[in-house]
Amino acid sequence: MAIIIFYVCSYLLGSLMAGFLVVKLLGKKDIRDEGSGNVGARNAGRVNGKISFILTFLGDALKGAIVIIAGHYFGFSSELVLGGLGFAILGHVKPITLKFKGGMGISTFIGGMLAFEPFTALVIITGFLLLYPFLKSFTFAGLGSFLLIPFSFYFLGTDPAVIVVTGFLVLAIIYIHREDIMERLR
Repeated sequence: MAIIIFYVCSYLLGSLMAGFLVVKLLGKKDIRDEGSGNVGARNAGRVNGKISFILTFLGDALKGAIVIIAGHYFGFSSELVLGGLGFAILGHVKPITLKFKGGMGISTFIGGMLAFEPFTALVIITGFLLLYPFLKSFTFAGLGSFLLIPFSFYFLGTDPAVIVVTGFLVLAIIYIHREDIMERLR
């Protein structure tokens, strides 16, 4: 029962949309009616400037980090804690608070992964820096760097269940970006 409550709370926390709040407070606008209509950090920056991007990114990343920290605090296994991150990402992508139209989950994923294993920051940054010169796309280089996380966990000797759940989360993020990917491949 405790894990179900944790997952429901993770989803609800994920449904709190930083971009909507930041742009509403700083820009007096509804971000859903501006730019791409997405409530994530990229659109917040596009619509309302760098400060809105930074605050939205940090707010959305904090959701993922809080879920990981809370899961560890309550003593759940690592794979169950990462499951909570999955629910927070789901809440971010399909928020009950905004009629199930949210962001793309990147910031929440990054915040959660950094709280889970801070070493992933080095993996993401290194992967991005290695991939960007070849791919010339922030989206592809970023998503490609995420693919390296499960492999880094394998080389760190991480529990196989954690590697599988992490791999699933990475594939979910890529799936969420499928339209973006297809558009860039054209």
